[in-house]
Amino acid sequence: MMQNPFTYGQPVSLERFVGRRSEIQAAFDQIYNRSNLALWGGPAMGKTSFLELLASPQVWQKYGQDPSQAVIVLLSCQSIQPFTASRFWKEVFNLLQEELHSEPDLQEQIQTLLDQGKATTRGMRQVLRKLGQRHKFLLLLVDDYDWALRENPHYTHAEMETFVTECRSIAYHSKERKYLSMIVASLRPLNELGPDLNLNSSPWYNHYLFQSLKPFTDPDIDQLLDPLTDLIPIKPTLPDLIREIAGGHPALLQIAGSLLYRELKTGKIPDAQVFVQDFEATTRPIFETIWKRCSQVEQALLMLMALFKLHGRLHHNKHFDLKGIDVIFSQHQRELINLVEQGVITNQNKLGVMISHQDLLFTSSIMERWVIQELWQTNDPLLEDRQKVFLNLLSHSQAQKVTEAIKWLWQHQETVKTVLAWGRIVLAAFS
Repeated sequence: MMQNPFTYGQPVSLERFVGRRSEIQAAFDQIYNRSNLALWGGPAMGKTSFLELLASPQVWQKYGQDPSQAVIVLLSCQSIQPFTASRFWKEVFNLLQEELHSEPDLQEQIQTLLDQGKATTRGMRQVLRKLGQRHKFLLLLVDDYDWALRENPHYTHAEMETFVTECRSIAYHSKERKYLSMIVASLRPLNELGPDLNLNSSPWYNHYLFQSLKPFTDPDIDQLLDPLTDLIPIKPTLPDLIREIAGGHPALLQIAGSLLYRELKTGKIPDAQVFVQDFEATTRPIFETIWKRCSQVEQALLMLMALFKLHGRLHHNKHFDLKGIDVIFSQHQRELINLVEQGVITNQNKLGVMISHQDLLFTSSIMERWVIQELWQTNDPLLEDRQKVFLNLLSHSQAQKVTEAIKWLWQHQETVKTVLAWGRIVLAAFS
């Protein structure tokens, strides 16, 4: 019996990896030149799967690369608890030692460095020289790099500054850099994380090529959902409806595919209402994480965007007044671009001019529902914090208009639920 091909909660297998060809090529270009890459993307956007793909010899061969020269070490900073620079380098040395099973003499030298407490960047330079003498190089794949860029009780700000400076030194300034390629993955671009810049020196992240993981394209989505066509002829509307609720978000698409495949495998036509409930329940942690990862300004922009969208859908749109408030979008272009790059919203404006609220769509209709539900929150401290954010962004009169709109939403929740309902649309896809 064929197993469910959709994966959630684990990195996807090589056989089920779709898309990202341009990003993969960019990574191999950096590896070939012994340079460095900073990969970033929102929660569950496929960063770990991407790094594991780069660790596969088969993928190297597919892209015309020689894996025999590379010693590949893959680790997660989140698994190093509590994170410190010394723990990081010890982990790198230990994993590198495991990968050098065909080089026992080098394994022994690494063990000596570990025993002597020299698992440091200085010690790593020695190891890199030894690798170079064997016509090899280290490919260091570092997941969850965010954990190295925040303080903890065992890791001070000064120690963080030293860590990132030493990483730049070994990867950019040292002679041994030609035997090292470093690829890191984080939730945000490195320029938004870590220590502040020193105005008297180059940015600590200046040696990385930045590469974002964006939502899947339509061809990627079709390829991902292809196993469903083996069970039933897919109606033309179904892929579009899955895009509506999942957008191009890899994890959301995997969950939608898994739920549908499970039902279709039994020979039953999925119950639309059950599918809706299961999808929302399963994806709630993802949306909660996305929401919490947004800054207060980004959350406020998402709330205003949801209000404008809802205002346009209501048959009698005089329930609340948002006139003049749309100027806030022109004043916060950077935050909107961040949200687009994270895959939270989509920009329909392809002309490269200023983004307005009319250009923006929620990538997933469930995210829109989530934002509306956040507006329904009546927790007093939360309301006070939200009011402060709106007052910082808007004039007093504009903030009052937003408050009135939110009050109307809270008082007419059933009307709003009807406007936002998509379960009936999903039912049309199966009927």
